[in-house]
Amino acid sequence: MTTEIICNTTGRETRVALMENGRLAELHIDRGDDRGFVGNIYLGKVVRVLPGMQAAFVDVGMERAAFLYVGDIYPEILGLNESGDAVKTRPAVSRGSGRSGQPPIQDLIKEGQELVVQVAKDPIGTKGARLTTHIALPGRYLVYMPTVEHVGISRRIDKEKERRRLREFVEKNRPAGAGFIVRTVCEGKSTDALMADMQYLTKTWARISESAKSGKAPTLLHSEQGLVLRSVRDLFDENVDRMVLDDKVTFDQVKTFMADLMPDLKRRVHLYKGAEPVFDTYGVEAALQRSLGRKVWLKSGGYLVIDQTEALMAIDVNSGKFVGSSSLEETTLRINLEAVDAVVDQLRLRNMGGIIIIDFIDMERESSRDKVFRALDEALKRDRARTNVLRISDLGLVEMTRKRVQEGLDRYLHEECPTCGGSGHVRSRSTICFEILREAKRVLARNDDSATVHVNCSPGVADMLYSTHYDDLLGVEEHLGHRITVRPLGHFHPEQYEVYVR
Repeated sequence: MTTEIICNTTGRETRVALMENGRLAELHIDRGDDRGFVGNIYLGKVVRVLPGMQAAFVDVGMERAAFLYVGDIYPEILGLNESGDAVKTRPAVSRGSGRSGQPPIQDLIKEGQELVVQVAKDPIGTKGARLTTHIALPGRYLVYMPTVEHVGISRRIDKEKERRRLREFVEKNRPAGAGFIVRTVCEGKSTDALMADMQYLTKTWARISESAKSGKAPTLLHSEQGLVLRSVRDLFDENVDRMVLDDKVTFDQVKTFMADLMPDLKRRVHLYKGAEPVFDTYGVEAALQRSLGRKVWLKSGGYLVIDQTEALMAIDVNSGKFVGSSSLEETTLRINLEAVDAVVDQLRLRNMGGIIIIDFIDMERESSRDKVFRALDEALKRDRARTNVLRISDLGLVEMTRKRVQEGLDRYLHEECPTCGGSGHVRSRSTICFEILREAKRVLARNDDSATVHVNCSPGVADMLYSTHYDDLLGVEEHLGHRITVRPLGHFHPEQYEVYVR
């Protein structure tokens, strides 16, 4: 599989596209002040403890107070161990006091207390960021967890001998009381590279801890790297054929970064010097336009319909123009199997999260449903986000969850429609016409001596009143014994109207 990372910088906006076999798989965007907060570490101040919700609001300097759930509070980060004794093997990065034992939250933290916290989820919609006191510092090969005594190995490293080698090395060299997660890219790497990464991460945490002791909440202690360098760290490995950047400053930063962490891959990084935009040259812009509509077409002629609701994301699979050539069951199976790849592509590209319902076309045979489910399970292996999928129901529905840490791409690129208010619909012109006629009756009932009823409305509604509903208008005038005049106003919303007498 050909894999490319294409980076485009336009002013303060940076976009990173991951292309797999010429298809747009992922798109990440950073717009300066609008960048994500996930991974940032703050010294925050508890502003409110809610025992009824077993949660607290913490001021970390964002527009809205962030949310800390009791399950994300670790006694170790408060300077306590499970028995309530002070932990002497690590710095106490909280200046508040707490008591041991099972939560409630009011026994762990109190209002006014200062905590070192990390953003686990960006603010989404009207919700503030979600925080955790379980700090995780990602490096190139390892993820350092200074608050948890645990060593984990990526499940994608499947050779037992290699897993044992990596575990033994980390266990031997990790700081007392801390833990590491060994990332997939560690497979086959030398112990020197792992040791360098380990030392960098532990020094970073030491600096953060010192800043926490001398800082005043709310304050930022540690910021995640910029989008491009994060992409190099998390996406760039031996499977990536090339990385192309169109900005010289960013190109130089990447080369320097890679010289320290992965010098053998540095030659795969290229500076784009073409005249047309780099996303146009590599087909990213066209793929983006095709892929972000409500309706997404499949090659066979079928299509997906994707709708976002407050509670979940719904994906509906339709046969469209595809009619097949044999039985109905085979036609349905082919469409559903093709839809599986398209659905997973959309999950990754749009960064969908939360509850997702996929409505496949109904299949009669259990064997057909099994094939589609296995195909979906296999396709999800290329998704880096954590997913949980239930088997296809008798109605052809798949219920699944996908970990969400940021706003989906749709909501990031789009804003609420000023006409429909985000519903996707406005009341029909006929509906508005009859509302106006009813309102005319109400107005005249309150003003019997008035000679004329005046109506201001949008041009489309005015046209319909004087064409399709002209007889209805005359009938109301005759019934009321008063004339109704209609004035179209171009700046009126399609649902907006005024009815008054003069």
